[in-house]
Amino acid sequence: MTAQIIEIAGQKMAMLPVADYERLLEIAEDRADVQAAVRADERRQAGEDYVPAELLDRIMAGENPLRAWRQYRGLTQVELGTRAGVSNLTVSRIEKGERETSVKNWRALADALSVDVDDIMPLD
Repeated sequence: MTAQIIEIAGQKMAMLPVADYERLLEIAEDRADVQAAVRADERRQAGEDYVPAELLDRIMAGENPLRAWRQYRGLTQVELGTRAGVSNLTVSRIEKGERETSVKNWRALADALSVDVDDIMPLD
């Protein structure tokens, strides 16, 4: 790596060939990827889930997050309702966007799915 050190407005700066600059960027990106993988592994070991791309794609495409998470967890509306202490009709209406619900119900649904409340609330 060949760099030239110059001073502009009292600050020292390094000038280097574009190829060297791009190589440094790749190294930095690789390091960031490794750090992200380590953090993800730490979260997994602490009991947190990885979120599969398919699930995120469904939610980003506009599917109701509650429905997407419920199906990802392999639960029926009845099973989720039972675990959360709400009726399956309430679950159905929330998933269809036909009904708002209380903070208490959102928390119960999130707990039943082992996710944060923000993960299941509609994106709009």
